[in-house]
Amino acid sequence: MTWQRPDGRRSDQLRPVRFEHDFTRFATGSVLAHCGETQVLCNVTVQPGVPRFLEGSGQGWLTAEYRMLPGATPQRQERETLKISGRTQEIQRLIGRSLRAALDMKLLGERTLIVDADVLQADAGTRTTAITGGFVALQDAIDRLLQAGDLKQSPIRHQVAAVSVGLINDEPFLDLNYPEDVAATVDFNVVMTSSLHLIEVQGTAEEGSFTRSQLNQLLDMAEKGIGELFLAQTS
Repeated sequence: MTWQRPDGRRSDQLRPVRFEHDFTRFATGSVLAHCGETQVLCNVTVQPGVPRFLEGSGQGWLTAEYRMLPGATPQRQERETLKISGRTQEIQRLIGRSLRAALDMKLLGERTLIVDADVLQADAGTRTTAITGGFVALQDAIDRLLQAGDLKQSPIRHQVAAVSVGLINDEPFLDLNYPEDVAATVDFNVVMTSSLHLIEVQGTAEEGSFTRSQLNQLLDMAEKGIGELFLAQTS
């Protein structure tokens, strides 16, 4: 039986995407990223200095932190404080890896960019929204450093965005929301650059398996969706 999308979208259609710039006052770059009902606040802070392993290298660094706020889901989640879950660690490392791929660290100089991604409302795709919105906040932060004369040249090499894809009833679907994420038998998160190079592909079969042909379908669909996200990031 063909899966009917709860929100009536086509199989290859993104949820509505928008970015609210300058959402908070004090962060160098601040964006509230909306992807359907998912909302992620992405703040970028600039700090002098780098981790010890980079001291004296002339290179910069970027790191990320990710949290799901207690009221982001229908059932309140405990706030992660002293000990963070394995899921949270995995996601914030993914965000950091993805956004570091956007930068020429030598042009950044010995400063650290900290990307804080806080999920205000979750309807699946929080990590992909954090990456896509995080890049927009990163671009805003770099623009401010350039305007202030702290940087002479932008270290951004290319855009970065991410999207989820999955198989439901053996058919590929783009940008899964929560009911679809639960129903999917195969679930992928794909991160790409604006030159259409892959940064990361996270995928698994929740039950059963999938074919190489289906994998190609999923990657093609992800590439299409990410191309649309690149346009949304700059609009």
